[in-house]
Amino acid sequence: MNSTTRFKLSAMMFLEFFIWGAWFVTMGTYLGKNLLANDVQIGSAYSTQSLGAIIAPFIIGLIADKFFSAQKVLGVLHLVGGTLLWVAGTSLNFDGFFPFILGYMIAYMPTLALVNSISFKQMKDPGKEFPSIRVFGTIGWIIAGLVIGWLNWEQSGNLIFTFKMASVASVILGLLSFFLPDTPPVKKGEKTTFGEIIGLDAIGLLKNKSYLLFFLASVAICIPLAFYYNFTNPFLNEVGMKGAAGVQSLGQVSETLFMLLMPLFFARLGVKKMLAIGMIAWVIRYLFFAFGNADTNYWMLIGGIVLHGICYDFFFVTGQIYTDRLAGEKFKSAAQGFITLATYGVGMLIGSIISGMVVNKYVVEGGHIWQSIWIIPAGIAGLVALLFLVFFRDKNKPVTEANAI
Repeated sequence: MNSTTRFKLSAMMFLEFFIWGAWFVTMGTYLGKNLLANDVQIGSAYSTQSLGAIIAPFIIGLIADKFFSAQKVLGVLHLVGGTLLWVAGTSLNFDGFFPFILGYMIAYMPTLALVNSISFKQMKDPGKEFPSIRVFGTIGWIIAGLVIGWLNWEQSGNLIFTFKMASVASVILGLLSFFLPDTPPVKKGEKTTFGEIIGLDAIGLLKNKSYLLFFLASVAICIPLAFYYNFTNPFLNEVGMKGAAGVQSLGQVSETLFMLLMPLFFARLGVKKMLAIGMIAWVIRYLFFAFGNADTNYWMLIGGIVLHGICYDFFFVTGQIYTDRLAGEKFKSAAQGFITLATYGVGMLIGSIISGMVVNKYVVEGGHIWQSIWIIPAGIAGLVALLFLVFFRDKNKPVTEANAI
């Protein structure tokens, strides 16, 4: 890969995740303070990510893979998305905001797969070359949080600028996309079935009882995951943390560090211990949030944020590796699509709805009873971890055509 291509791909990844991090982290705070939305509405707004994840495979499978080059689809989606974000940021109430943010997430979620496809097409050895490109995405997310914190948009009530900043970045990436390396459709002229699009070809994996337990645990653990994504920023602002969005970027720093250390941990601990540690970390994180504050127990708030690396990498990344290993060569892509649809689609959708209802239940004058709120996802994560530890067995037998559907 030449230096020009590397620069273009790195810029693409930086902008892709800068855009997401620029508005997604603080949306709950914006909706509550600026649009006076209740917590159920905030949960509904975050559920648009899941709805976008459910629809994304159809956009990729029916459009990008069959008719148009990936970079052109990426460009159009980001230009449309930039417009939708700008309009969403000008909405005067939640009812006016929701349709535009839903439309935006339907446009944005497919781009996560597209940027990977464009990158892989240019690489001879993705295993070695991709991490150095993908890391710019994490840097983009971190920079977005630091900019919001540095400009003090949370405390000054100017979070409307997050949508405008993300909108401008989206338009820039949309225009840049048309100058990215050509990535022609990979299934041009081929028939695509509904089952292929949503990964049903890999459903045979569920015949493995251990994988079935992992699959159910993955969906269940997305319920406490939604609490973190949807309400951490409003929580931190409410308890008095300054520059909360910037501080939250420590979670992505932690994620990057543990991602680099994962091969070492994986070799020493194995699948079951890695997955279990990831789930137990969720319990500890929420207990830290339940008993932390901006005064004497400030370290607990920081600890809960920094634990993101273990929470995410040890469970979700390990799960992707476990799925890949178990799927067998023929079903690798279908299996990854299947587990992604189940977790970020179905699991996060359920989690967004439940988290909004729970947080809304503990509203008091001037804020929320956050200790009672965080105990609930801690309990859910603890129950999932307990059942997983008792019943999971790592039976590494790849699926074949004989034991698939």
